[in-house]
Amino acid sequence: MPLNRRKFLKKSAATGAGVAIAGAAAAPAAEAAEAKGDARHVKRHALTVMGTTDLHGHVFNWDYFKDAEYSDKAGNAMGLARISTLVEQVREEKGRCNTLLLDAGDTIQGTPLTYYYAKVDPITAKGGPVHPMAQAMNAIGYDAAALGNHEFNYGIETLRKFEDQLDFPLLGANAVDAKTLRPAFPPYYVKKIHVPGAPPVKVAVLGLTNPGIAIWDKAYVQGKLKFEGLEEQAAKWVPKLKALGADVVVVSAHSGTSGTSSYGDQVPYVENAAVNVARQVPGIDAILVGHAHLEIPELKVTNDRTGKTVVLSEPLCYAERLTLFDIELVFSKGRWTVESVSASLRDSKTVADDPKITKLLEDEHAKVVAYVNQVVGRATDTLTTVDARYKDAPIIDLITKVQEDVVKAALAGTEYAALPVVAQASPFSRTSQIPAGDVTIRDLSSLYVYDNTLVAKLMTGAQLRAYLEYSAEYYVQTAAGTAVDVEKLTNAGGRPDYNYDYVSGFAYDIDVAQAAGSRIKNLTYNGAALDDAQQFVLAVNNYRANGGGAFPYVATAKELWSESTEIRTRIAEWVTAKGVLNPKDFASVDWKLTREGTPVF
Repeated sequence: MPLNRRKFLKKSAATGAGVAIAGAAAAPAAEAAEAKGDARHVKRHALTVMGTTDLHGHVFNWDYFKDAEYSDKAGNAMGLARISTLVEQVREEKGRCNTLLLDAGDTIQGTPLTYYYAKVDPITAKGGPVHPMAQAMNAIGYDAAALGNHEFNYGIETLRKFEDQLDFPLLGANAVDAKTLRPAFPPYYVKKIHVPGAPPVKVAVLGLTNPGIAIWDKAYVQGKLKFEGLEEQAAKWVPKLKALGADVVVVSAHSGTSGTSSYGDQVPYVENAAVNVARQVPGIDAILVGHAHLEIPELKVTNDRTGKTVVLSEPLCYAERLTLFDIELVFSKGRWTVESVSASLRDSKTVADDPKITKLLEDEHAKVVAYVNQVVGRATDTLTTVDARYKDAPIIDLITKVQEDVVKAALAGTEYAALPVVAQASPFSRTSQIPAGDVTIRDLSSLYVYDNTLVAKLMTGAQLRAYLEYSAEYYVQTAAGTAVDVEKLTNAGGRPDYNYDYVSGFAYDIDVAQAAGSRIKNLTYNGAALDDAQQFVLAVNNYRANGGGAFPYVATAKELWSESTEIRTRIAEWVTAKGVLNPKDFASVDWKLTREGTPVF
């Protein structure tokens, strides 16, 4: 039976173990035969571990921001309703009793659906609803899921309520109580797979989450939870699983494969550590990878100590793919041994929605569609992010203007009220658009796709100069006089769009012909050269304020104020109060790309 947190803590306190075992008991006759040393009979068995990751609230193949069926250039389809169809196909092919279904985290954040049931009609309210993701995953029959970092975005109370609503455990071996250092969530789950005429196969699933939670959701977890390194905790728990008799060890890790971290050295543990775990920790057969939103059908890694192959797979995100680990075992000399592991992906676009899931959640879906289509104002001009990553776009100025206004109001009457307020914002999406005419919540939500909140930090001119210089590393060095291809101009070193910032209030040029670190030119404030000693208040999102993107100085800067209301909500409130969204109220051209003094555009 599934193991929830309360049962786990009670059991672990009593026995020092946290194992949930499902399935039939071992076959005594087969055990007796093996005990007598019957080597003539070699039994084989095959099982399949299925996996999803980074679902981010996608139940249906629906784009709430566009109010239409989801579509992309690759023709992908998404949603748990499609995954349900794929899972049922696999269960029919392989035998229902020979399969497990896992997830690698980031479930309850990412769409208006998840926002609605966290904030508008919250699951934490007395007599509140059951989270749609819990309903869908329970109906599909997940066996276990790892915690993702975005599970913490709405606070621990929302996460615990979601956990209580699940019929399966949320695993996080490296998420520990800050005071006792004991596991705050079940570290692992064990399932027995019945084999006719032989002992059962024990499949152990170890769950690992991302150490970056300590930075990204510092406001919720500081002093309550700690997040240890994946490698260290896997090295601690895998031997315990083997000692419990695990025949197969699968890790569900909300951590990518690159071995890199977006937060620099602010946390002593690697963000994308899945390959490290495979190489360093003996005894693991397969790793379901998450967090990076990549499609990795099969990646084979050799363990440094044993020389054995560990198979990794990442099934993209948003329920667009389903990973299958096909595991072949042989029973010999009294025990099951893994003979081979292979991984492959199945594609959600190849199947239709499962009517069971459609019917289950049609009411919740309809409520959210109605919510996001509420009209909150009127735009005089069409605003778009299409070229916002290389031109100063009014639509990003809207974000910085809202953040400036909120922080100025919050600091009114304090000792910091006289300081100038500047704000950062990033071009999150390349396709967001607020059309001229009626403006809806979904229009504004598509502009700010993350559930970030606002923080006020005290910074100097010199620190903000360094901040802008770091941000400008986003551009690929492009010599003066050469042709400019906007598709190749950005994302230098693989840096994502969300780690490129505008900073309002300043005027400056970014000379992309120069080497990184020497690009910010003609930096002024109020028409005069920036005074490095001057103090400013930076209105910044909590991801950046806590070190996300490893921007210099901001994480260690003095915090003057913060709140838990989403920036997205603040934008909607601002537009609603204005009634009319007119660029003259918020937009200005403050920065431009140049090459040796000549504008690029």
